[in-house]
Amino acid sequence: MNKTDSAENRRHSSPLVPFSYYKCLIPKYFSSVPMHWHSEFEINYILEGRIKFICGDETIIAEQGDILIVPPNMLHAVFPYDEFEQRYDTLVFSAEILGANENDRCSIECVRPIVVGEYSVAVRISHTHQYYNELKTTIENVFSCARGDSARLDMLLKSELLRFFWLLIDNGDIYPSRNRENQSEVIRPVLEYINENFSEDITIEQLAAIVHLSPSYFMSRFRKAAGVSAMEYVNHTRIKAACLALQNDTLTSCEIAYECGFKNLSNFNRHFLRIVGCTPREYRKTLKNMSDKSELLVGIMHD
Repeated sequence: MNKTDSAENRRHSSPLVPFSYYKCLIPKYFSSVPMHWHSEFEINYILEGRIKFICGDETIIAEQGDILIVPPNMLHAVFPYDEFEQRYDTLVFSAEILGANENDRCSIECVRPIVVGEYSVAVRISHTHQYYNELKTTIENVFSCARGDSARLDMLLKSELLRFFWLLIDNGDIYPSRNRENQSEVIRPVLEYINENFSEDITIEQLAAIVHLSPSYFMSRFRKAAGVSAMEYVNHTRIKAACLALQNDTLTSCEIAYECGFKNLSNFNRHFLRIVGCTPREYRKTLKNMSDKSELLVGIMHD
């Protein structure tokens, strides 16, 4: 079985279509999006409810109408905030759509510094922002184009994204990065280890040793950065791998449980039901009956 990876082994863009669009609904489609990162930009637009959003060192309770921006390679995660449904749209796109690989002064001075981390981006745009109405209209146009999914609409999507980032720069929401340690970066080696070794026995002592911290301090540091405990992250990673494996009809639930690091079927079933909201059998049946699996898999593939 292929290992899953917080540094996603799935590309959300291609040279032909340099973005991916997701409809996200918690808890119907997935229970949460555990801590992860990818090489593309990400924009989330909250349509309904409130979510707990972690991006780098920031923890934000995002509300309806908020726009959340994640620069490339930034650790981030999404968790439900209350008992109500949370609905939001997500666009994950390559920096190439902004002209990052071009050699004009716009690309060199404005786009590339964001991609390489020389510039920081304000994570949250709320209704109090002085350009909120313009930014909201622009990002709604972006998502409308993404849903339309055509070459002609891709042209408009590009122009609207460029306008969106121009508005951010003009308001000072994109600025030179400060020279300080990003505390969430401390746990990145641990995430990499978990995603390479989730099928093996994993202990807190092992994980703490990777970053040279005491077990108690490590547990506190990890929860603060990731929003969940280290062992909960391990279980989410194993269940993510199991969801992908359930697309293969030749593997039994027992075989999948063992390959994903669970030592017995009952423990696997319990965690699967708690995290996904249904049993492995029900999940596989739903997959078989869906012509478009993207919505069911969005929480698995998006993270």
